[in-house]
Amino acid sequence: MTDALSEVLTYIGVVVVGILVWAALSPFEVLSWWAGWFGDAIYGETIPTTTPNADSPPAASARAESPRPQAYIVFLSGVARVSGESFSYREQDFLRRLAVALPTAVIINDIFPYSVNNLPLTGQPFFARLWRFALRSKLSGPGLAGYLINLRNIWQVMISADKRYGPIFNQAVADVILHTLLRHGYALDQPTPIFVIGYSGAGQVSVGATMYLKEVLHAPVYVVSLGGVFASDPGVMAADRVFHIYGTRDRVHKSGLFAPGRWSIFPGSAWNRAKREGRVEMINVGPLGHTGAGGYLDAKRHLPNGIAFVDATVACIRKLVETQLALHTPE
Repeated sequence: MTDALSEVLTYIGVVVVGILVWAALSPFEVLSWWAGWFGDAIYGETIPTTTPNADSPPAASARAESPRPQAYIVFLSGVARVSGESFSYREQDFLRRLAVALPTAVIINDIFPYSVNNLPLTGQPFFARLWRFALRSKLSGPGLAGYLINLRNIWQVMISADKRYGPIFNQAVADVILHTLLRHGYALDQPTPIFVIGYSGAGQVSVGATMYLKEVLHAPVYVVSLGGVFASDPGVMAADRVFHIYGTRDRVHKSGLFAPGRWSIFPGSAWNRAKREGRVEMINVGPLGHTGAGGYLDAKRHLPNGIAFVDATVACIRKLVETQLALHTPE
């Protein structure tokens, strides 16, 4: 019994040490990008087809029939993704419904927010085999190996929030978003509003990138945090508005409260200043959880009024988008 316990403790120790080493090396990618060692080109040079099918996510660029879209909506997925195209079936369904609800908007969903150059994990030059194995494990088992993907992307979220490496990482992601907007027909000489939806851990990435987007774009940039986890990033002051959508059964989004800048005892933080200036709006969508069954994107569970959870989420986003567009449109 003692030997067995010793082996278990040794295994746990090795895992903990491995995680700590991994955390220490996580900034290497963003620093290498900044130094110009690799990743100069932004992955994703082609625009996907505009005709979605039953087995794929909706088109990355869903244009309305009108010659000029009224808005561009950029969807940044949660930490379970390995690329900008590996969506869960719930995310696929959510994006389809969102495209139907907002037919005059361009929906962009081909961005991997946990890479400095939009390169998917399965396409990385050194660890592609590891991430392919983790993805296969996530889909077919053992599921534990699939959590490597979540852990790796969580480290990237923490880098985005870090005062030392965050500015570099967030600038890189902003470059990816800008490049993708241009590929999907965004006109820099027209102030078309942009809504960046950050789901889960991508809430921090969307807030972090906004400050650098605003330096280039002469247009309103709104952050829509869907159960997002984020710190008191300067981006909340740069965004025209920050909408934080949350459910009462979502405990994950509260993780952002671990960031001291989100505490009320620091009134000078970016978050508290943004709240005082009315830049932040907290939106409670009811008894929704974070992900999976009972989450924001669940189509099978319903609110007491009979509306599916995913439809409640879509309706909330549609309302805030239409409200901001009405305010933006000149009379």
